[in-house]
Amino acid sequence: MARILGIDYGEKRTGLSATDPLQIIVNGLETVETKDLENFLSRYLIVEEVDKIVIGLPRHKDGNFTHLKPKIDALALFLTTHFPSIIIDFEDESFTSSQSRDIIFQSGVKKSKRKDKSLVDKVSAVLILQKYLGHI
Repeated sequence: MARILGIDYGEKRTGLSATDPLQIIVNGLETVETKDLENFLSRYLIVEEVDKIVIGLPRHKDGNFTHLKPKIDALALFLTTHFPSIIIDFEDESFTSSQSRDIIFQSGVKKSKRKDKSLVDKVSAVLILQKYLGHI
């Protein structure tokens, strides 16, 4: 088996998570500037064996996709073109940012660290992948 990668795509920053090779445990991986995402993924996917990538799909409360959907589609196209053996799948990411903030707050993280938006992005990526795998 190989890892599954989770992506919380954002306009400025993108949170990443990954499972262990047995696909049991999900850990926060990194938060990268979105403009650097394709380069980061290209380097990561050469080093690590990945079976599947799960990308969070942001929706409005009415169920329609947000303005990020075309950019997420472009990322999926990039990945399928450059890494055709990796399965690309999607997971609804509704409310993951607010859940992430709650988890960070409840975990006792200092106030200065809670203001770090990259931490929220990384935890959101973990939640997306856990939801996909049925852990939550």
